[in-house]
Amino acid sequence: MIPVRDNARVFVVVPAYNEGKVICNAVRPLLKAGYSVVVVDDCSQDNTWQKLGGLPLHRLRHPINLGQGAALQTGMAYALAHNAEVIVHFDADGQHDAADLPTLCEPIWQGRAAVVLGSRFLRARDLSAVPALRRLLLRLAIVVNWLFTGLQLSDAHNGFRALSAHAARQIQLHENGFAHATEILYQIRATNLRVMERPTHVRYTDYSKQKGQRAWHAVDILVDLVVRRLLR
Repeated sequence: MIPVRDNARVFVVVPAYNEGKVICNAVRPLLKAGYSVVVVDDCSQDNTWQKLGGLPLHRLRHPINLGQGAALQTGMAYALAHNAEVIVHFDADGQHDAADLPTLCEPIWQGRAAVVLGSRFLRARDLSAVPALRRLLLRLAIVVNWLFTGLQLSDAHNGFRALSAHAARQIQLHENGFAHATEILYQIRATNLRVMERPTHVRYTDYSKQKGQRAWHAVDILVDLVVRRLLR
């Protein structure tokens, strides 16, 4: 069944850890567009939790720091319990653009995909914004992803993604840290979920580069792929 197009039924899950400086700017465009926003504060040590207090969103908090994967799983479970039709993963550091959400959600609304992955490699302007070292590592990760997961993607480990409620029920994240990005791809393949890519823009500000997933974390994820393959 194709869901009714209703932004309030799109739950945007935002994992946050020590993002007090930018969290309000990240979520306000989402709230203005009428999306249901779920921020999972992963036991921040700054004022992230307090900053969110006056905003009309769903505010969850882990009592201990568990990692981004765990925060996403908490948010997805909450969204499903509140009748979400589409669940979007959205970074708290300002890298993602709320204006890209319709592009991600459209294939799900139309019943053409169960999972839509954002890609920085489908438009020239998006690709040019990616720092050179990260671009090189991502190119390598694309090949490794294909070899080890069977998914032919133009981008690797882009955290901006949308899932139908059906797809979200099939995904159970057990990797608490950055390795959840690999785990999602494995589960998409294993459950035969229909997947598409759509262009998304990522802003690489000084803050996001300092706070976000540094380029060499991509190497850690590649090692995780290899280890998982050897243990199968």
